[in-house]
Amino acid sequence: MFKPFKPPALLEKVEKSVSVDLTASDSEPEILSRPYKKRKLLIHSVEESTQKTLVHASQAVNAPRKPLLVVKNPIETKETACAAPKDGLDGYYMVLRKFTAKKHKTWDGDGVLSVSGGYARLQDISGREMGKTMFNDPLLPGSTLSVGGKDIEIDSIITKNDFLAGRPFLKAGMKVATSSESISGLAKTVPPAPVKMKPLLSKRKDGGDTDEIEISAKSFYASTHKSTAMKAQFKNPLLSTTVMPQNKSGAPTPRHDPDAPGALVMKRPTDCPKGKRIVDVVVDPFLVQHLRPHQREGIKFLYECVMGLRDFNGQGAVLADEMGLGKTLQTIALVWTLLKQNPIHGSDGVVKKVLIVCPVTVIANWKREFNKWLGNERIGVFVADNQKNLRLTDFTHGRSYSVMIIGYEKLRMVQDELKKGGGIDIVVADEGHRLKTENNKSAQAIRSLNTERRVVLSGTPIQNDLSEFFVMVDLVNPGLLGTYKTFKKEFELPIHKSHQAGASKKDVEKGSAREEEMSSMTKQFILRRTSELLDAFLPPKTEFVLFCRPTQAQAKVYQHVLESPVFGKVLGSSEASLQLITILKKVCNAPSLLARKNDAAPSNPNVAHLLEIIPTDLLQKPPVIASSKFRVLDRMLNELSTTTKEKIVLVSNYTATLDLLGAHLVSLNLPYLRLDGSTPSDKRQELVNSFNNTPASKNFAFLLSAKSGGVGLNLIGASRLVLFDVDWNPATDLQAMARIHRDGQKHPVKIYRFLMAGGMDEKIYQRQVSKTGLADSVVDGKKNEASFSAEELKDLFRLDLNAGCQTHDFLGCDCKGLDFSSHAPPSQPEAEITEKSDTNISVSDDEESDDDLPTKPTYAPIPASKTNIAAIERRIAKDAKAKRLDKMKGKMQALMKYTHIDTTVFMGETEDVFGYEHEDVKAAKEVIDDEVLVKVLRDERCKVGFVFAKKSKEPNKNANV
Repeated sequence: MFKPFKPPALLEKVEKSVSVDLTASDSEPEILSRPYKKRKLLIHSVEESTQKTLVHASQAVNAPRKPLLVVKNPIETKETACAAPKDGLDGYYMVLRKFTAKKHKTWDGDGVLSVSGGYARLQDISGREMGKTMFNDPLLPGSTLSVGGKDIEIDSIITKNDFLAGRPFLKAGMKVATSSESISGLAKTVPPAPVKMKPLLSKRKDGGDTDEIEISAKSFYASTHKSTAMKAQFKNPLLSTTVMPQNKSGAPTPRHDPDAPGALVMKRPTDCPKGKRIVDVVVDPFLVQHLRPHQREGIKFLYECVMGLRDFNGQGAVLADEMGLGKTLQTIALVWTLLKQNPIHGSDGVVKKVLIVCPVTVIANWKREFNKWLGNERIGVFVADNQKNLRLTDFTHGRSYSVMIIGYEKLRMVQDELKKGGGIDIVVADEGHRLKTENNKSAQAIRSLNTERRVVLSGTPIQNDLSEFFVMVDLVNPGLLGTYKTFKKEFELPIHKSHQAGASKKDVEKGSAREEEMSSMTKQFILRRTSELLDAFLPPKTEFVLFCRPTQAQAKVYQHVLESPVFGKVLGSSEASLQLITILKKVCNAPSLLARKNDAAPSNPNVAHLLEIIPTDLLQKPPVIASSKFRVLDRMLNELSTTTKEKIVLVSNYTATLDLLGAHLVSLNLPYLRLDGSTPSDKRQELVNSFNNTPASKNFAFLLSAKSGGVGLNLIGASRLVLFDVDWNPATDLQAMARIHRDGQKHPVKIYRFLMAGGMDEKIYQRQVSKTGLADSVVDGKKNEASFSAEELKDLFRLDLNAGCQTHDFLGCDCKGLDFSSHAPPSQPEAEITEKSDTNISVSDDEESDDDLPTKPTYAPIPASKTNIAAIERRIAKDAKAKRLDKMKGKMQALMKYTHIDTTVFMGETEDVFGYEHEDVKAAKEVIDDEVLVKVLRDERCKVGFVFAKKSKEPNKNANV
């Protein structure tokens, strides 16, 4: 089928002994020999026409049809397709797997391609043959081919000797040539392309050129006229790119145009290797178009740190931006820039292998972000999960993958394997505050990789104390702060001492100086921006802290715990103390949580005995009656579901509390979704998408476990969030509250924190504030005093039922709740605690008044009279409070950014005789700016005594939201 068409020739009957004369026209050829094989029809025709003469050309129309001439095929030459190729056409290549969207991949990684004997054979790096196909053409780096249903791309050329020796299958035993080296040596391994691939002019017999293209006889379209479009060779479609063509003269040409509008150009190094030249490093405009101003600065900061261009000894950095500022996007832009560019002209990228370590719950989020910003076609991302068809050598020894995403736990298992091959060039540790101690195994695994370039991402660089801060700094830049022993003596202890109540002037002066010194040192490689930067891009956010006074049921359960004879024994054990704290936190949520039989019993027998003495009828009351938090939530849910179309997220640290919240939503006939630790990781994003894309009539609420889903989730489908309880770690709460105020949010956001006033909730919240104050002073460089002293934290197990707000009193604020002095509750003298008041506690009906609560509970019994103990404790508390008020007056603290509202302004008569609201009520409503919350505060059953409110700035109308 590949032979040119030949017109049929007429047969002339000639006797062997008679010579035949041809006409003058010479139109009929002379038949010199007959075919070696005679057809029957042809023989019969010859026998019957021996006496006929030659027909003249003019009579050809009326002449009978002559038989066709059987022509013998020409002899095939050695150059035909069926012949074996010359040895020079053999080729051997290292190949990469092209991206595929197939769900079940049969092959993933690098491979070896051999072209020989007219076939192309594909093998993986283990030597297993994966397919072959007929192929006999030369290949260049970048060429694509499909072998056995697998799409591959030629990465580099290898020699025949290397292939025969098996070096490609020895992984690290072979050095793979670069693209430039491969192309320069191409003439030695691959012959020139055949003539048929090039448009050449054919020659006429007279020597002149024609416009026809000489095409091999093997071409199927040999007789077809070739247009200009058909003459061009096929090329794969290219991705949209902004890569500049390189200067043919060899002058340094950056990868992207540094003079383009909005170009993000990195800082140039001052030193250059001998014989080399500096070229600009420009962040890919494909990413730059999505960056906000603070993100552009963040990328430049990270680049200068890891390239050693800043004034500190190291190549590490800490990006400590708060949640929602785009730490992931900044990291991806940095990684992409380092992989593809180098300030030294003619060199490969600064890094080749990137390791991203993160909690296992956000691995999928990282992969999704890489796909979102760069796409699967531009970069290969290896996810180290539990899939069986993935091999770590595909990343360490292959070239298909440049980035690896792995969890902290998995890293400890494969740290030795990661050292093989070319090694890791840069490590990015997400949620780096998890590397809390110097002996942390994950931190040790990162150190063992011997990688100088390290980046830590953390929205909360200081969570508990400065020792964790030291571990983080020493991880990114080892030795910069010296040893921990020296750091503790010269920095940690003086700073901590200066924050204590009653600290001397000398201690405060020394601690402040050490804070400033440490802050100035670490600012060289720590970048911290607060979420206030988002105010220009996102809708406004208002945060409310609601201090809910306990119901009578909660107060009685609390007192039974504190008055138990075994309470003193429980405090003697640290493990039992933690169990006791958990019990009191459950009481703050709902007393019925202590009666759940499916929960594990406390391991300490004293704690278990303590629970047994609590009256059963107190624990059996419905949460909406026995818990002030549930009362507030019930009223809020009713208002939202009936008067608005908004959705809400309910967050708790306990799955048992989520169970109660789910049961309450069912009782209200409100649909909801739930995500906690038992939710499979592959189902989490599906739940999030379903909630964000459906109306409130289908999914009104989203129940979220703070520790399981507090990171990496974007719940912008809701505009309100309730943090039902608090955690010791402020980062847990902050991350959970940031789930709805993120990119894509289109509605004003309201966030509510529920605290049981005077109980464990409020004490934990106070402790959070002290940690936040420490972080502000060290990382942010803000002047901020410690919020609470160590002596006041010993007050942890006390239930304060006095009127007012204990946290507000500790601040020493004179606002009196928006200066509503006429409505502020008068200070009442503390009642004397006697034996009678201690024992006069009885359990009443569900509808009994909560006004009969005692003013002060008793404490752990000791060998003394309760009256004396109470008097001593009141005197200690009064002295501590006096010192605190004296120290905190006039100081800028985190809680002073909030507006303090005494809710008694909404009680009683709020309108005058003419039906107009009082001025103070109008002012309070204007500050709150939330009709749903105002209705809750006006409900006396909700028992909200005090509210802290903080509103973000109004968004910039010209900002691109």
